[in-house]
Amino acid sequence: MTPILTLLTIALYLLLLFAVARRSSTNATNATFFKGGRSQSALVVGLALVGAPISGISLISLPGSVAISSFSYLQFMFGVVVGYTIIAYLLIPLFYRLNVTSLYEYLDRRFGVSSHRSGAWIFFVSKVLSASLRAFVICIVVQQLLCNTLGVPFFVTAGLFIFLVWLYTHRGGVASVVWTDVLKTLCMVGCIVLAIFFVLRSLDLSFGEAMAQASERGFTQIFFFDDVRDSRHFWKMFISGIFLIVANTGLDQDMMQRALSSRTQRSAQRNMVLSSVLQVGVIALMLVLGAMLHLYLVECNLSVAKADDVFAFVASQEGVPMALSVLLVLGIISATFSTTGSALTSLTTSFTMDILGGESAYTEEKLTKVRKWVHIAIAVLLMGLIFAFERWSNDSAINMFYRLASYTYGPLLGMFAFGIISKRAVRDRFVPIVVVLAPLLSLLLDLNSEWLLNGYEFGFEILLVNAGVTMIGLLVVSHRR
Repeated sequence: MTPILTLLTIALYLLLLFAVARRSSTNATNATFFKGGRSQSALVVGLALVGAPISGISLISLPGSVAISSFSYLQFMFGVVVGYTIIAYLLIPLFYRLNVTSLYEYLDRRFGVSSHRSGAWIFFVSKVLSASLRAFVICIVVQQLLCNTLGVPFFVTAGLFIFLVWLYTHRGGVASVVWTDVLKTLCMVGCIVLAIFFVLRSLDLSFGEAMAQASERGFTQIFFFDDVRDSRHFWKMFISGIFLIVANTGLDQDMMQRALSSRTQRSAQRNMVLSSVLQVGVIALMLVLGAMLHLYLVECNLSVAKADDVFAFVASQEGVPMALSVLLVLGIISATFSTTGSALTSLTTSFTMDILGGESAYTEEKLTKVRKWVHIAIAVLLMGLIFAFERWSNDSAINMFYRLASYTYGPLLGMFAFGIISKRAVRDRFVPIVVVLAPLLSLLLDLNSEWLLNGYEFGFEILLVNAGVTMIGLLVVSHRR
């Protein structure tokens, strides 16, 4: 794919993105920025929720994982549907009843100020790390595809990317994010479906013939029940899917801001459940695309060094339509702008409302000014972290940061679960100690599990251990009302 064509694809998407953002941010207020005005239609929110959890990295990594993990990721997605149902009928009614702007206001009302700020800081650190890492990975891809050829240095690429994200979210906030998520969903699904079509045409096979060959080569196995120590084991992935989605979506300000922008609680619940089922369909399409791409490699006697390179490698082969490369760039760019924009908006919301006091500390006019400055400061922070990763990180460091970021959701899950299940009061001043110790103890167990647990390797289920340790800690520092 030529640099000019890549640049044209990105430019056309940006024009569409800013047109959508401009429309959604008309007459925007603080309520629009933080809650989408609680006026978004069911169809818009539902489509936004389908694409929201899918990042540009997912589009690159999931198809590549098929050679090793087959379709085992669908086991996780079946648990995700159950997790979304729990969110819809347990957490959404709670948040609507309390009429919260930030999810972590619940912790203030249930435990106290220290718990509230602990939850907010946990979210802030995790989201800043994960958002900057995702943005860094995609900036590297754009740098290699386009900017190196044009002689543009990396700091200009990353700086321009964050500036554009800030620009399209600075007025509309959640309202802009919801509409751009709709655009992202349509782009991603279109990209995947058309990519499957182009690969099948290159192989000169029908869909049924290609799936039959992929099945013969072991690319399409879904269920794994044989070895409980295998990270692909059904119950490990299914149960992890339930609790990971409750923690990473139901207790994540970034994800829940979309759902809570619905006009009514019932609409939010319906959207949540329906979007989870549609997400399974989108992920299944990604895995099918992965099977087609790996089948192409086998049929053409080709190989790649890293699984994540499969999509880009096939898209660059002679005989494969140029449109496949265009679709890959469009899918990555649409997913990344949406994901980074929603992270920037949710971080601004949480920091303004939870840490700075929000509506209780400022007048409406002053709150607008504070919110705008926080929005700028967090954009600068994300940019600084991207520069730091480019300067000092390597593959092992990036994997370590992703893993550390995932640990922070365990304390959030433990705090909310303890608050909902138990009626006991906690000594609020000790909660920060509990939420720091819990992930550290869980990390020690994870690193030493092979000799402590006879070769057992933790996967996503380490989240449950983390949440359990948090709940035990809260029980220790609690007392009867």
